Amino acid sequence: MKDEIFYRNGLRFSCVRCSMCCRYESGFVFLAEDDLSILVGAFGMRVEEFVAAYCRWVPSQDGYSEKLSLKEIPRGGGNFDCIFWKDGCSVYESRPLQCKTFPFWDFVLEDEESWNRTATQCPGMGKGDLHPFSEIQTYLKEWQTYPIIRRTKS
Repeated sequence: MKDEIFYRNGLRFSCVRCSMCCRYESGFVFLAEDDLSILVGAFGMRVEEFVAAYCRWVPSQDGYSEKLSLKEIPRGGGNFDCIFWKDGCSVYESRPLQCKTFPFWDFVLEDEESWNRTATQCPGMGKGDLHPFSEIQTYLKEWQTYPIIRRTKS
């Protein structure tokens, strides 16, 4: 039954830093001001320099705006790996909220089948620390209301 929340008793997950969630497939890692500030500080760069070097603007579904996302290494050079993947996450301690909250994303938690399908790619899912229902709900709410950086499409 779709209405039943399958993770009512919590879910086990511990990141084993395998990088399966940030490699091999194209995707977006959207940034909010907090994420950008932390990353800029870690690199000791100006915002404009960091955005030019490590970010791209992705069209929003509304057709009028764009959202700021990290770049990927082009397929020929790395199979769409995150720009910060170099034998592991090179910014792990400064990684964006989207990365910190994996695998507790809405489409992964849609139903048990989605969770299990994602778990075939992630060796940390189903093992390790038990994350209670309340914590998972907090992650979901935080991500759903996260103020991703946007600009009007030019």
